[in-house]
Amino acid sequence: MTVHLHEGDISSVIDLGDVIAVDTETMGLVTARDRLCVVQLSDGTGDAHLVRFTSGERPYSAPNLSAQLADPARLKLFHFARFDIAALKYWLGIDCAPVYCTKIASRIARTYTDRHGLADLTRELLGTELSKAQQSSDWGADDLSRAQREYAAADVLHLHALKARLDAMLEREGRAHLAQACFDFLPHRVALDLGGWPELDIFAH
Repeated sequence: MTVHLHEGDISSVIDLGDVIAVDTETMGLVTARDRLCVVQLSDGTGDAHLVRFTSGERPYSAPNLSAQLADPARLKLFHFARFDIAALKYWLGIDCAPVYCTKIASRIARTYTDRHGLADLTRELLGTELSKAQQSSDWGADDLSRAQREYAAADVLHLHALKARLDAMLEREGRAHLAQACFDFLPHRVALDLGGWPELDIFAH
């Protein structure tokens, strides 16, 4: 594993390919309050790129990063995409589509369990243990520790392999079309979240 740390944007010469694994680290779980600190990226080949933001002024200016994440020709892989897409839209001003969410895929494919966290998926499907010790650390610190950088990288390095395993399960169970419909709806779910309907089930009676 090689981890590359970038300040504020990625280089224009970095091309993350047609399928980009993406994750974010923020100061908390309230999108409009807790600023975006780090965006993690991987093309699935074993390298991770961490883009660190130190300013709280939005929208952040990261033209090279934004161009790849907003490119409709590139598929973006997330785990719990709903949160990350909202953070990217609010802080970078971009719309991520098309997208794939391993958490949604897991919920639709792995109906034999209620454990759909990233660590649960990598343990069962890939035989890999992920440490979550840095999950609640200070991502806005002046310097990211080695443990933080490795934690952040691990969150994107396995998403391509998880997608392959989950796709096979979805096809086997005849649910791939249902998962795709959910992925297609995610940007609209995020728009509802940011527009003031984060907890309301609009489909309820």
